[in-house]
Amino acid sequence: MINCLNKKIILTVFLLFINIQFSFSQDSNFDFKNKNVLIVYGGYPPHQPKKFAKKVEKWLVKNNAKVTLSGSTEIYANDKIMSKTDLIIQSVTMLDIKRNELKGLSNAISNGTGLAGFHGGLGDSFRNSTEYQYIVGGQFVAHPGGHVSYDVNIIDKNDFITKNINDFNLKTEQYYMHVDPNNKVLATTKFSGDNDYWIKNAIIPVIWKKQFGKGRVFYCSLGHSMDVFDIIEVKEILKRGLFWASESKFKKSQKNLLTPLYKN
Repeated sequence: MINCLNKKIILTVFLLFINIQFSFSQDSNFDFKNKNVLIVYGGYPPHQPKKFAKKVEKWLVKNNAKVTLSGSTEIYANDKIMSKTDLIIQSVTMLDIKRNELKGLSNAISNGTGLAGFHGGLGDSFRNSTEYQYIVGGQFVAHPGGHVSYDVNIIDKNDFITKNINDFNLKTEQYYMHVDPNNKVLATTKFSGDNDYWIKNAIIPVIWKKQFGKGRVFYCSLGHSMDVFDIIEVKEILKRGLFWASESKFKKSQKNLLTPLYKN
């Protein structure tokens, strides 16, 4: 009995050690030195945009990034700041964006600034702007049933962002989205139809990346609450996605970022 208990304790400690090693050893691969990162937050309070911004800022600074925080999209109209920005991380849900702000954002990404975000902070930011939706590659429609248990299925196990990450399950909002077929989809989810019968077995992208001009765009629909980012797979996807998007000005543009499903 005692030997069996000891073995269980040793195994538990070993698994915790492996998880810690996995979580922190990866940081050495994400050096943001000499990169200027702009984090813009605001909108829908339950998404805790400021808390998310602070959490990401802490990790970025730890990894040598120069970070600017802004609680307003007005900063997008500042050409001086935007021209020096290597990565924009946006956490803004259900607001309107002014024409000059959208133009500044669009021009920056077209010229090589990366864009990254999660959940409604990037996928449900400016419902009145179809031009913005072209940039991101999708738009939130609904999350049937509220918080439900569902699987995230990794469909590209060779991509930098999802390599060596297995399918996982979580309980949170499951985003049904309208999605641009010109995205490179990395992970999907299937809807049960328990709440909205007409979408039974519908497969919707959860994680994708794309190019907009010279800029890299990364999106993940997870992240309704801060505890979602404590899930080891989500945490790793966050780190890799932000780093990949930050490389726009430092690496050649990637072509043919299309999901195999849509290739001729």
